Amino acid sequence: MSEITPEFEQEQATQRAQTVKQAYTGQLMAKANVVGVGVGFCTRRGQRTGQVGLVVMVSKKLPSAQLDPGDIIPHEIEGVPVDVQEVGEIRAQ
Repeated sequence: MSEITPEFEQEQATQRAQTVKQAYTGQLMAKANVVGVGVGFCTRRGQRTGQVGLVVMVSKKLPSAQLDPGDIIPHEIEGVPVDVQEVGEIRAQ
């Protein structure tokens, strides 16, 4: 019987997150303040959790109460965690 390693689990989580990213990038990019969507490690309170998820980059992070309901980014999409990270404005160099 083969053992599932943490590396294998992380690879599976990354592949799943990539699939969700491909399916939902257009919808997420249409939301207010969203400037990018990627796959990476989630963070909580500035610390990396080690959990792979969808990273939604926003120019400015706002409380949900200040957003239209259609612009609120879910905490999870199809079982993949979503991490909203404030990155400021992104401009080509």
